[in-house]
Amino acid sequence: MSKLKKVNVIGAGLAGCECAYILATHGIKVKLYEMKPEHKSEAHKSNNFAELVCSNSLKSNEITNACGLLKKEMEILGSLFVKVANETRVPAGQALAVDRELFSKKITEIILENKNIEVVYKQIESLEELEGITVIATGPLTSSNFLKNIEEMVGKESLYFFDAAAPIVDADSIDMNIVYVMDRYGKTETGDYINLPMSKQQYEAFYNELINAKEAPRHDFDKIELFEGCMPIEYMARRGEKTLTFGPLKPIGLDNPKTGEKNYAVVQLRAENSEKTMYNLVGFQTSLSFGEQKRVFRMIPGLEKAEFIRYGVMHKNTYVNAGNILDDNFCFKKNSNIYFAGQISGVEGYVESAASGMMVAYSIISKLNGKKITFPENTMLGSLAKYISTENKNYQPMNANFGIIKPLNEKIKDKKEKYTKIANIAIESITRFSENLN
Repeated sequence: MSKLKKVNVIGAGLAGCECAYILATHGIKVKLYEMKPEHKSEAHKSNNFAELVCSNSLKSNEITNACGLLKKEMEILGSLFVKVANETRVPAGQALAVDRELFSKKITEIILENKNIEVVYKQIESLEELEGITVIATGPLTSSNFLKNIEEMVGKESLYFFDAAAPIVDADSIDMNIVYVMDRYGKTETGDYINLPMSKQQYEAFYNELINAKEAPRHDFDKIELFEGCMPIEYMARRGEKTLTFGPLKPIGLDNPKTGEKNYAVVQLRAENSEKTMYNLVGFQTSLSFGEQKRVFRMIPGLEKAEFIRYGVMHKNTYVNAGNILDDNFCFKKNSNIYFAGQISGVEGYVESAASGMMVAYSIISKLNGKKITFPENTMLGSLAKYISTENKNYQPMNANFGIIKPLNEKIKDKKEKYTKIANIAIESITRFSENLN
């Protein structure tokens, strides 16, 4: 690049720092705007950048784990996040866990010492304050004034203020001998729903465990006001034993074609992607702990061995309906100078947030060089980029998982063997991609 360019990055969290660092190491001048220490969200305690709010765990380092593969891909592309995480790790078996204070401190020092990064301690309230390419990486607890500005830009219907998400299971882990494919009243020929029939006895056993299951602990900043449209399934169930059979488990119009019998209750699964490798438990948004979700929801016939790609969550969050407004470079379709990164872009998790910041940085670098890049769809990075840019009226933030990655051309029953092959293909692909970046 013959001439230094300037890019604005709003927010010095994981995504913002990763984005700023990658840009800076490629000779691009960055103005990194951070509202701390003058202004802090309910979640922030430290004045340092890249603060890990909820946990010190960055999940497994094994490439047969989706998050482990994602970190490996990021490492190949020169990630600051992965580098510092490895330098500040603490014993955690196969997982990568860090000393949170030291992790944030080191990233802060690296950012402040970089001559191509100018840190501006200021709370941005409107994009009109800035000129040129701007990356919005303000996180799930974006300030109210700036949110109003974002809402005006993307449209109210494309901005969400909390995450009420149902669990998602791996299609291969559903017992297809028990279930049947059919839409209510058989209205479509495609059969967009998988139906899990329950007898009265099965339902009652499930119901009793559901209403007594333990909920996940919540931080003060995660307390949200519930309303009918996002009522956790366990809250709904506590209104009465038959409430669910008149709600999300309503059996009407779903008679079992295999037996010809009417069901007492039916759980419906809806395909989460076009490849139908992932299925969402319809109406199962929940506050239960992850362990309780696995235990209780595996009581549903057909899900006895279910592999959960993502557990249900109920927490305060701000994110855009990325599939409607962003392309696979995380660029706002209506304004090519605006990018989103981090949780506000529609990804979920520490590693995924940092990864999105990296992808945005490389997208901008390519743009400034007169090119457009596409991250390979057989990589975890590329799969996340594809997920956030695919239109989905039921859009939910997504974490790294093997359900979103391009499937193999062959069937491999052994899960570890299957994931190893996928991972090796991904590593080879991202290595080639890296070599062609510069």
